[in-house]
Amino acid sequence: MKAIVYEKFGPPEVLHLSEVSKPAPKDNEVLIKNFATTVVKEEPDWRRSPGINGFIKPRNPILGQEFAGEVESAGRNVTRFKAGDQVFGFVMFGAYAEYLCVPENGALTTKPNNITYEEAASIPNGALTALPFLRDKGNIQGGQRVLVYGASGSVGTAAVQLAKYYGAEVTGVCSTANLELVKSLGADHVVDYTREDFSKNGKAYDILFDTVGKRSFANCKDSLTDEGVFLATVPTPGMMLRVLLPVKRGKKLRFMAAGLRPAGEKANDLGFLRELIEAGQFKAVVDRVYPMEEIAEAHRYVETGHKKGNVVITL
Repeated sequence: MKAIVYEKFGPPEVLHLSEVSKPAPKDNEVLIKNFATTVVKEEPDWRRSPGINGFIKPRNPILGQEFAGEVESAGRNVTRFKAGDQVFGFVMFGAYAEYLCVPENGALTTKPNNITYEEAASIPNGALTALPFLRDKGNIQGGQRVLVYGASGSVGTAAVQLAKYYGAEVTGVCSTANLELVKSLGADHVVDYTREDFSKNGKAYDILFDTVGKRSFANCKDSLTDEGVFLATVPTPGMMLRVLLPVKRGKKLRFMAAGLRPAGEKANDLGFLRELIEAGQFKAVVDRVYPMEEIAEAHRYVETGHKKGNVVITL
C-alpha cells in the first residue's frame, strides 16, 4: 500500500510517498481502507523537530491522526463493525496511509450519512478538543456569553458551533479575512483582532476559550464575569501553576490534555457529533484539499498558521 513516511526530522520535503506493507487486523481490530486524512496543527512540529515522536529519528514514520474510510475486514472478536461500514475516527499516528488498523473500542464510529469522506476526516481533531473543553471544563450553559479566540481554526470553528448548540451567545475573534466564515458558523458577534482588542472593550464573558494559545489568563481576566472560566489549549507554565491552585469561587483557569482522554470517551463523543451532523447542527469546515503527492505543500500551508478550519489529504 502507499503511505506518506519520513525517516528523519526536517522540512516538508522529508515526507515522501512510499510502498509499505499492508497491515493485518488483530482479533480486536478492524482494517480500514482510508480515503481521507488531514494535516493538523501539531504535525508539522512533529515532522520538523525531535520530541513527541522520538529524538534520534521518528518513532512512528507515518504521521496522521484523523481518518475516514470503509471497513475492509474485521478481526474475529469484533462485534461493533463489519466489512462495508463507513467510518471515521482518530488515532495518534498512522493515518497518512491507504490502510490502517484500529481497535474496535478505539476512537472510531460510523460516518455521518450526509457528508463526504473528506468532510468526515476533518471533524475529529478540532471537535474532540472543543467539546470536552466547553462541556466538561467550561460547564457551558444556555444563555451564557462565550468568546472563542481563534474562531476560524480547527478547534475554533468547532467551538463556535458547539457553543451555539448549547445555547450560548457567541463572540468569535479572528482576522478580517475570516469574519464571514465565523458568522456563517453561527457566531452572534465577531471581532477582528487586527483592528480591535476584545480585552479592552469593557465586555465580560462567562467562558473565554483561547483555542490557539495566543492569550494569557492575566491579560484576559478582566474580560471574565465574576465566576467566569478561561479555557486554555496551550497553557504557559504560569497557567499550569494556577490550575493546580484550588479556587472555590471567582474567576477560573481550566486546561486539559484532550488528546489523551480514553479512546472510549472519544468514541462516545464522535457518536454525539455524528448525530449533530446528521441533524444539520454541525458542519465540517474544509479549507483546502491536497492529493497524497502534494503532502509537502500541505504541510507548508499549515505551517503558515493561516488555515481556515481544516486541510484535507485525499488518499
